Amino acid sequence: MCISTTFAEMEYKLITEDRYDDVIRHLRDNFFADEPLNKAAGLCRRGYGHRDLEHHSLETLEDNLSLMAVTDSNEIAGVILNGILHPGDIETSQKKLELNDDEKFKKIFRLLYTINLKDDIFQKFDVDKAFDVRILSVDSQYRGQGIAKHLVRHSENIAKECGFKLMKADATGIFSQKILKSNGFEVLLEQYYNKYVDEFGQPILNVESPHIKLQLLYKVLE
Repeated sequence: MCISTTFAEMEYKLITEDRYDDVIRHLRDNFFADEPLNKAAGLCRRGYGHRDLEHHSLETLEDNLSLMAVTDSNEIAGVILNGILHPGDIETSQKKLELNDDEKFKKIFRLLYTINLKDDIFQKFDVDKAFDVRILSVDSQYRGQGIAKHLVRHSENIAKECGFKLMKADATGIFSQKILKSNGFEVLLEQYYNKYVDEFGQPILNVESPHIKLQLLYKVLE
Protein backbone atom coordinates (compact mmCIF):
# COMPACT_ATOMS: atom_id res chain seq x y z
CA MET A 1 0.00 0.00 0.00
CA CYS A 2 1.29 3.47 -0.71
CA ILE A 3 0.01 6.96 -0.26
CA SER A 4 1.70 10.21 -1.15
CA THR A 5 -0.57 13.21 -1.38
CA THR A 6 0.49 16.84 -1.41
CA PHE A 7 -1.78 19.52 0.02
CA ALA A 8 -0.98 23.06 1.14
CA GLU A 9 2.76 22.40 0.73
CA MET A 10 2.54 19.30 2.93
CA GLU A 11 3.00 15.74 1.80
CA TYR A 12 0.87 13.11 3.53
CA LYS A 13 2.30 9.60 3.52
CA LEU A 14 2.51 6.37 5.44
CA ILE A 15 5.06 6.23 8.24
CA THR A 16 7.73 3.69 7.40
CA GLU A 17 10.17 2.06 9.81
CA ASP A 18 13.02 4.37 8.81
CA ARG A 19 11.03 7.31 10.26
CA TYR A 20 10.05 5.70 13.58
CA ASP A 21 12.79 7.54 15.52
CA ASP A 22 11.74 10.84 13.95
CA VAL A 23 8.13 10.21 14.95
CA ILE A 24 9.11 9.47 18.54
CA ARG A 25 11.13 12.69 18.66
CA HIS A 26 8.13 14.58 17.32
CA LEU A 27 5.90 13.09 20.01
CA ARG A 28 8.39 13.95 22.75
CA ASP A 29 8.46 17.56 21.60
CA ASN A 30 4.79 18.05 20.76
CA PHE A 31 2.45 15.46 22.21
CA PHE A 32 3.53 13.50 25.27
CA ALA A 33 3.72 16.49 27.64
CA ASP A 34 0.73 18.39 26.21
CA GLU A 35 -1.88 15.64 25.89
CA PRO A 36 -4.52 16.51 28.54
CA LEU A 37 -4.36 13.26 30.55
CA ASN A 38 -0.57 13.03 30.42
CA LYS A 39 -0.38 16.65 31.57
CA ALA A 40 -2.88 16.09 34.39
CA ALA A 41 -0.93 13.07 35.63
CA GLY A 42 2.42 14.85 35.30
CA LEU A 43 3.63 11.90 33.26
CA CYS A 44 6.59 13.51 31.48
CA ARG A 45 8.26 16.76 30.53
CA ARG A 46 8.44 18.31 27.08
CA GLY A 47 11.31 16.94 25.05
CA TYR A 48 11.69 13.87 27.22
CA GLY A 49 10.58 10.36 26.51
CA HIS A 50 8.46 7.95 28.48
CA ARG A 51 9.07 4.21 28.27
CA ASP A 52 5.47 3.08 28.17
CA LEU A 53 4.16 5.84 25.92
CA GLU A 54 6.91 5.14 23.42
CA HIS A 55 6.28 1.40 23.57
CA HIS A 56 2.56 2.06 22.96
CA SER A 57 3.44 4.32 20.01
CA LEU A 58 5.88 1.88 18.42
CA GLU A 59 3.42 -1.00 18.75
CA THR A 60 0.86 1.12 16.92
CA LEU A 61 3.32 2.10 14.19
CA GLU A 62 3.98 -1.58 13.51
CA ASP A 63 0.39 -1.95 12.29
CA ASN A 64 1.49 0.09 9.24
CA LEU A 65 -1.59 2.31 9.18
CA SER A 66 -0.08 5.54 10.55
CA LEU A 67 0.50 8.72 8.58
CA MET A 68 2.71 11.77 8.72
CA ALA A 69 2.57 15.20 7.19
CA VAL A 70 6.01 16.29 6.04
CA THR A 71 7.33 19.61 4.76
CA ASP A 72 9.27 20.09 1.54
CA SER A 73 12.43 19.78 3.67
CA ASN A 74 11.21 16.36 4.90
CA GLU A 75 10.51 17.55 8.46
CA ILE A 76 7.56 16.02 10.27
CA ALA A 77 4.81 18.60 10.78
CA GLY A 78 2.20 16.20 12.14
CA VAL A 79 1.38 12.55 12.69
CA ILE A 80 -1.62 10.34 13.22
CA LEU A 81 -0.96 6.95 14.78
CA ASN A 82 -3.56 4.36 13.83
CA GLY A 83 -3.77 0.77 15.00
CA ILE A 84 -5.93 -2.30 14.64
CA LEU A 85 -8.25 -3.18 17.51
CA HIS A 86 -9.65 -6.71 17.82
CA PRO A 87 -12.16 -8.17 20.29
CA GLY A 88 -10.45 -8.92 23.58
CA ASP A 89 -7.54 -6.53 23.02
CA ILE A 90 -8.70 -4.06 25.68
CA GLU A 91 -9.16 -6.81 28.26
CA THR A 92 -5.66 -8.14 27.53
CA SER A 93 -4.14 -4.67 27.80
CA GLN A 94 -6.01 -4.05 31.03
CA LYS A 95 -4.46 -7.16 32.62
CA LYS A 96 -0.98 -6.11 31.47
CA LEU A 97 -1.55 -2.62 32.87
CA GLU A 98 -1.92 -3.93 36.41
CA LEU A 99 1.63 -5.30 36.17
CA ASN A 100 2.98 -1.86 35.29
CA ASP A 101 4.97 -0.06 38.01
CA ASP A 102 4.17 3.49 36.84
CA GLU A 103 1.15 4.68 38.82
CA LYS A 104 0.76 7.85 36.73
CA PHE A 105 0.60 5.83 33.53
CA LYS A 106 -1.86 3.42 35.14
CA LYS A 107 -4.20 6.27 36.12
CA ILE A 108 -4.46 7.36 32.50
CA PHE A 109 -4.94 3.98 30.89
CA ARG A 110 -7.34 2.70 33.55
CA LEU A 111 -9.64 5.54 32.52
CA LEU A 112 -9.23 4.78 28.81
CA TYR A 113 -9.85 1.07 29.26
CA THR A 114 -12.80 1.67 31.59
CA ILE A 115 -14.72 3.73 29.05
CA ASN A 116 -13.88 1.31 26.24
CA LEU A 117 -15.29 -1.61 28.20
CA LYS A 118 -18.62 0.10 28.84
CA ASP A 119 -19.86 -0.98 25.43
CA ASP A 120 -18.91 -3.74 23.00
CA ILE A 121 -18.29 -1.92 19.73
CA PHE A 122 -17.68 -5.18 17.85
CA GLN A 123 -21.09 -6.55 18.73
CA LYS A 124 -22.81 -3.18 18.44
CA PHE A 125 -21.55 -2.56 14.90
CA ASP A 126 -21.18 -6.20 13.85
CA VAL A 127 -17.46 -6.01 13.01
CA ASP A 128 -14.46 -8.18 13.87
CA LYS A 129 -11.91 -5.35 13.90
CA ALA A 130 -11.79 -1.57 14.24
CA PHE A 131 -9.48 1.08 12.84
CA ASP A 132 -8.27 2.73 16.04
CA VAL A 133 -7.12 6.37 15.88
CA ARG A 134 -4.76 6.53 18.88
CA ILE A 135 -2.61 9.65 18.56
CA LEU A 136 -3.13 12.88 16.61
CA SER A 137 -0.33 15.40 16.92
CA VAL A 138 0.77 18.52 15.04
CA ASP A 139 3.99 20.44 15.63
CA SER A 140 3.19 23.73 17.37
CA GLN A 141 4.71 25.82 14.56
CA TYR A 142 2.38 24.23 11.98
CA ARG A 143 -0.91 24.33 13.89
CA GLY A 144 -3.90 26.14 12.45
CA GLN A 145 -3.21 25.01 8.88
CA GLY A 146 -5.70 22.14 8.75
CA ILE A 147 -3.01 19.45 8.99
CA ALA A 148 -4.81 17.41 11.65
CA LYS A 149 -8.04 17.40 9.65
CA HIS A 150 -6.23 16.15 6.55
CA LEU A 151 -4.43 13.45 8.53
CA VAL A 152 -7.82 12.18 9.69
CA ARG A 153 -9.24 12.29 6.16
CA HIS A 154 -6.30 10.38 4.69
CA SER A 155 -6.60 7.86 7.53
CA GLU A 156 -10.22 7.23 6.60
CA ASN A 157 -9.16 6.54 3.01
CA ILE A 158 -6.63 3.98 4.24
CA ALA A 159 -9.21 2.39 6.52
CA LYS A 160 -11.58 1.95 3.59
CA GLU A 161 -8.83 0.58 1.34
CA CYS A 162 -7.95 -1.98 4.02
CA GLY A 163 -11.53 -3.15 4.39
CA PHE A 164 -12.39 -1.62 7.76
CA LYS A 165 -16.05 -0.89 8.43
CA LEU A 166 -15.53 1.03 11.68
CA MET A 167 -13.19 3.75 12.95
CA LYS A 168 -12.94 4.66 16.63
CA ALA A 169 -10.97 7.10 18.74
CA ASP A 170 -10.50 7.93 22.41
CA ALA A 171 -10.51 11.73 22.19
CA THR A 172 -9.17 13.19 25.43
CA GLY A 173 -9.12 16.88 24.52
CA ILE A 174 -11.50 19.41 23.04
CA PHE A 175 -9.35 20.05 19.97
CA SER A 176 -9.10 16.43 18.84
CA GLN A 177 -12.81 16.04 19.55
CA LYS A 178 -13.66 18.98 17.28
CA ILE A 179 -11.39 17.74 14.49
CA LEU A 180 -12.77 14.21 14.56
CA LYS A 181 -16.38 15.36 14.71
CA SER A 182 -15.77 17.69 11.76
CA ASN A 183 -14.71 14.55 9.88
CA GLY A 184 -17.97 12.77 10.65
CA PHE A 185 -17.17 11.00 13.91
CA GLU A 186 -19.98 10.67 16.45
CA VAL A 187 -20.03 10.27 20.23
CA LEU A 188 -20.63 6.76 21.53
CA LEU A 189 -19.64 7.29 25.18
CA GLU A 190 -18.20 10.07 27.29
CA GLN A 191 -16.77 10.55 30.75
CA TYR A 192 -16.53 13.92 32.48
CA TYR A 193 -13.19 14.22 34.22
CA ASN A 194 -14.59 15.83 37.36
CA LYS A 195 -16.92 12.83 37.79
CA TYR A 196 -14.17 10.24 37.44
CA VAL A 197 -13.35 10.08 41.14
CA ASP A 198 -11.63 7.94 43.75
CA GLU A 199 -13.16 6.31 46.85
CA PHE A 200 -13.12 9.69 48.61
CA GLY A 201 -14.98 11.48 45.83
CA GLN A 202 -11.89 13.31 44.57
CA PRO A 203 -11.08 13.56 40.84
CA ILE A 204 -8.45 11.01 39.90
CA LEU A 205 -7.10 13.26 37.16
CA ASN A 206 -7.35 17.05 37.48
CA VAL A 207 -7.53 17.88 33.80
CA GLU A 208 -7.14 21.54 32.92
CA SER A 209 -9.80 23.56 31.11
CA PRO A 210 -10.95 23.69 28.33
CA HIS A 211 -10.69 19.89 28.38
CA ILE A 212 -13.62 18.64 30.45
CA LYS A 213 -14.36 15.12 29.22
CA LEU A 214 -13.12 12.04 27.45
CA GLN A 215 -15.16 10.98 24.44
CA LEU A 216 -15.17 7.62 22.70
CA LEU A 217 -15.93 8.54 19.10
CA TYR A 218 -16.78 6.34 16.16
CA LYS A 219 -17.44 6.50 12.44
CA VAL A 220 -19.13 3.77 10.40
CA LEU A 221 -17.55 3.43 6.97
CA GLU A 222 -19.62 2.71 3.88
